[in-house]
Amino acid sequence: MRKIGLIGGMSFESSAVYYRMVNEAVRRHLGGLHSAEVLLHSVDFQSIVDLQMAGRWADAAKRLSDVARALEAAGADCVLICTNTMHLVAEEVQAAIGIPLINIIDETAKAMSAAGIRRPLLLATRYTMEHGFYADRMAGHGIEVMIPSPEDRTLVHDVIFKELCAGHVHDASRTALHAVIAEAKANGADAVILGCTEICLILDPDTLSLPGFDSTALHAGAAVAFALDGTEMTQTGCRKAA
Repeated sequence: MRKIGLIGGMSFESSAVYYRMVNEAVRRHLGGLHSAEVLLHSVDFQSIVDLQMAGRWADAAKRLSDVARALEAAGADCVLICTNTMHLVAEEVQAAIGIPLINIIDETAKAMSAAGIRRPLLLATRYTMEHGFYADRMAGHGIEVMIPSPEDRTLVHDVIFKELCAGHVHDASRTALHAVIAEAKANGADAVILGCTEICLILDPDTLSLPGFDSTALHAGAAVAFALDGTEMTQTGCRKAA
């Protein structure tokens, strides 16, 4: 079994989901009491948030690159950045190491392409929705990403940072997110990307009005497939259109 390196802590709420999903998938595939070989480096999220808010992405890239190198030195065979937003610096992190960085955007795009999705709504942090890195990488897979209105982008961002990252899940926020999805559906969206690793804490892909793709589950599944040396894994993390 190959060893999975997780760069976590952004936030630790979603890192806990990664750890559970990875180990559940290994046990499900291998049976018995099998679990994954995992190295987890959990950073202080506030220090990363401060860099995000200041627009100091080069410093953020250096910080995560240092962590990735440490995971590689400790024996990791691959690295995952356990957050969508920090894939803004994924290319810099990959360049700093000699092992694969499994990219959450690519894994989500592969699942959508397989399902014939072409115009999904992206629900994510403001950085992920508004910086070009996410849409550009999706476009390379033939997928045109939709984002909510400016007002709704603020809503989604605040739900993530003020509630989910702090461990709070509110029914009113869930209802508001469903309304954002309904508006996007009316405007031609054919799916929803849960494009923040915390959104799975409040939205279930199986209960949405559009096919839902949970980037956290897809990313974790890709890590397990790699760890099991390319063994074919059952696709998880998405609900395909009927």
